[in-house]
Amino acid sequence: MATANAPPAAGNMAVLIVAILGSSMAFIDGTIVNVALPALQSGLHASSSNLQWVVEAYALSLSSLLLVGGSMGDIYGRRKIFLLGVLLFAAGSAWCGFVSTVNALILARGVQGIGAAFLVPGSLSLISAAYPAEQRGRAIGTWSGFTAITASIGPVLGGWLVEHISWRAVFFINVPLAALVIWMTIRHVRESRNMLISSALDWPGALLACAGLGGVTYALIEGVNGGKSVAFAALAGVAALAGFILVEARSSSPMVPLTLFKSRTFSGANLITLFLYAGLGGVLYFLPLNLIQVQHYSATQAGAALLPLILIIFLLSRWSGGLIARYGSKGPLTIGSLIVALGFGSLAWPGIGGSYWATFFAPLVILGLGMAICVAPLTTSVMNAAPENQSGVASGVNNAVSRVAGLIAVALFGLILSATFNHSLDSRLGPLGLSQAERHQVDEQRPLLAAATSSNARIIGAVDESFVAGYRVVVSLAAILALASAVSAVLFLEAPLTGKRAKA
Repeated sequence: MATANAPPAAGNMAVLIVAILGSSMAFIDGTIVNVALPALQSGLHASSSNLQWVVEAYALSLSSLLLVGGSMGDIYGRRKIFLLGVLLFAAGSAWCGFVSTVNALILARGVQGIGAAFLVPGSLSLISAAYPAEQRGRAIGTWSGFTAITASIGPVLGGWLVEHISWRAVFFINVPLAALVIWMTIRHVRESRNMLISSALDWPGALLACAGLGGVTYALIEGVNGGKSVAFAALAGVAALAGFILVEARSSSPMVPLTLFKSRTFSGANLITLFLYAGLGGVLYFLPLNLIQVQHYSATQAGAALLPLILIIFLLSRWSGGLIARYGSKGPLTIGSLIVALGFGSLAWPGIGGSYWATFFAPLVILGLGMAICVAPLTTSVMNAAPENQSGVASGVNNAVSRVAGLIAVALFGLILSATFNHSLDSRLGPLGLSQAERHQVDEQRPLLAAATSSNARIIGAVDESFVAGYRVVVSLAAILALASAVSAVLFLEAPLTGKRAKA
């Protein structure tokens, strides 16, 4: 890779610190907000679809612009685009903290996502430009380890901030961290860019991807309400995604080179990514709602409940990375996906009540073990399946696939959970003999799902049981997606690798 004004070959520890701190903001935001959702829902009087948009606005802008953000860094300067991302992320975070309406929060989350789309790929680009090839792997490994630690801290920190300060503190905490990153970047990071690539950006592809994902997401989240706008959004979204594929096939500098998908292994690995991360994204959205609103965990306890999952992935990923050299990717990804399916399925077992250790602990340990077996081999399969000169874009495509999977899963699972909740609630309310006024009050609060309130304990019991019924359907669907991952591994992945890079 040709660079202009490259840093010294020995590398720069300050660059590594900047990359870790910058990307950690985005990764923490991916886990810290979920445990704040119940408090946020109460504070802003948000419906369940509003809550989904709080998560989806961030995911939508991030996944749509992730590859564009990486390309802009290569073309216009990595430090410049990284700084732009940090500034946008900080501005969006401050806006999130000051909002007074849920609609304003959704817009602010979109700004956060745009910033993250610039700073996440930029953080790795800064490392690649600062370290020579023989030191780069260790530097990226350090980056991966520390970002995994920060992601694991996110739910606990978020829960503590919500419980002891305010849900707004979850967003304000990014501002001083961003200021430190900006200061260190200006002081210690030199500019670099790739002088060998085209200066053209695939804006038509980016706009069509954003429109397509936005239309489909809107239709799924608002589908429970019906109406012409939902049908129009669904049709427009599908048409935009079809247009995206046509544009990418004809573009001289596509955001997603479709030729990569000629590799059976690359296509299969990304299909596995889609299934696995759809299931994981959906479950990690609804599990904290279950823990806080139904099981009555505190926000801190709900965040801590997720630690076995995240810590096992962190501790075992290095070990699982060595499995592909010994056994290839097919075996680990098949077995790992089956264990993930067992973990998701086990999460459907707990009802209402019971200690954490007797209900959710074991399923989260199983899920963590399965994901730990899958993560490193999955990434390695993607990288090995791409030609050397397309390794960067291959990584970007896989990252985007994982984020789009979570984006669609939260919307689709939300639609399914809402429908199941309403059906189950109807069947449970009938035998209670409620007055017309009580029934009207319940119907008005249906969009709140488990956040609905009532002075009648029997109504609250029915609401909680109905939410658990919907939650069980969701985690069961996640288990089916994990089984589909295992099947995809068997059908698409090739025999064990010999250590040589596969040709696309």
